[in-house]
Amino acid sequence: MSVRTRDRLGGRAAVVGIGATEFSKDSGRSELRLAVEAVRAALDDAGLTPGDVDGLVTFTMDTSPEITVAQAAGMGELSFFSRVHYGGGAACATVQQAALAVAAGVADVVVCYRAFNERSGRRFGSGVQRREPSAEGAALGWALPFGLLTPASWVAMAAQRYLHTYGLTAEAFGQVAVVDRKHAATNPAAYFHGRPITLADHAASRRIVEPLRLLDCCQETDGGQALVVTSVERARDLPHPPAVIVAAAQGAGRAQEQMTSFYRDDLTGLPEMGVVARQLWRTSGLTPAGIDVGILYDHFTPFVLTQLEEFGFCEPGEAADFVAAERLPLNTHGGQLGEAYLHGMNGVAEGVRQLRGSSVNQVPGAGRVLVTAGTGVPTSGLILGSDDRG
Repeated sequence: MSVRTRDRLGGRAAVVGIGATEFSKDSGRSELRLAVEAVRAALDDAGLTPGDVDGLVTFTMDTSPEITVAQAAGMGELSFFSRVHYGGGAACATVQQAALAVAAGVADVVVCYRAFNERSGRRFGSGVQRREPSAEGAALGWALPFGLLTPASWVAMAAQRYLHTYGLTAEAFGQVAVVDRKHAATNPAAYFHGRPITLADHAASRRIVEPLRLLDCCQETDGGQALVVTSVERARDLPHPPAVIVAAAQGAGRAQEQMTSFYRDDLTGLPEMGVVARQLWRTSGLTPAGIDVGILYDHFTPFVLTQLEEFGFCEPGEAADFVAAERLPLNTHGGQLGEAYLHGMNGVAEGVRQLRGSSVNQVPGAGRVLVTAGTGVPTSGLILGSDDRG
C-alpha cells in the first residue's frame, strides 16, 4: 500500500464556483475561447473577478496554456500553475492540486479548467494516431498490432473477462446506461435531454467491440468546464455554500499502464481506483454508507460497475444489481454517457450542485458526494461535503 496514513488536506479548501459553456458537437470556436468562457462563468458564479485569481490547473492534454488563459481572461500575476497527466484520470486531481496550493498558502484563488473540441476537432475515440515515440507509447506497442486500436477495444478486454468471471451478460452494463440516460433526460444542459433509454434499447444498439455496444460508450463533446477553489474560510464570504473538499486522492496501481494493464493477475477490478478509495475513506473517516450521491466516471459502462466494487458499495460481481436497484443516486447529471464528455470535470460540477441543492435531479439532504475521475489509467477522486460549520 503506497499511502498508509490519513493526510491533512481534508477540510482546508472548497469549490466555490462552477461554470461551463454549452455542450455541443460543433462549438464553432477555438478551444482557448471555450476555456476562457468557462473560466469567466465560474468566476462570476463564485462572485470573484479575474484579478482575484493567482493559480490555474489543467490537464496535460489541454491545448490552452495557463499563461494564455490568464492573459485572455484578464488575470494578473500567477503564483501557481500546474498540469495533471493521464487524460480523464486528471479530473479530480486538478481540484486536489488546487486545494494543495491553497492549503499551503502558495495561492489564494485557483481555477481548474478543461476545454476541447473533442467532437469537431480531435476525437479521442478514434484511437492512437500520429503519436510521437515515447516510453509511455511503448506499452501500447504490445496491443496495437493485434487490433486493440481504440479506447473501446482496450476496455472490452476487461469487460469480457468481468462477464465471464461472474457469469453475467451484457445486460449488466446496460443498467448503467439506463440510469445515466434517465438523469440526462431531465437535464436541459445534457446532449441527450429528453431522450431516456431502456434495456431493450441498449441491447439493440450496434456492436462496437464485443461485448461493448454503442450505448456502453460515452459521447464526444465540444465544450469547457471550470471550477474555482479557495480556502474554506474565504468561501464562507462568497455567494454560494462551499463544497468542502473533505478528501482528495490520486492512485496508480501495480503494473499500471494507460488503458492496457492486461498483465495483471486479475482483469476484473481497477486497482488504481482501489488506491484512491482507500485513501478517501482513510482521510474522510467515512464508509460507503456515508455517501449520499455517487458521480462516477463513465467513459464506458463496465468501469462504473468495477468502481462501485472497488469502493466497497457492493461485493465483486454484484454492482449491476446494485445499480438496477438504485441503492445509490448515480450520475445525477446524466454522466458522460448522457450529459457531456468533458473528461470528468462536469461531474465535479454536478457534485457541487448537489451540495448546493441546485441539481436538476436533486437528492434531498445530500451532504456527502463521491466524485471519481477516469478509469483504466492512473486516476483520482474526491469526497465533497457541505460546510458543517457554515
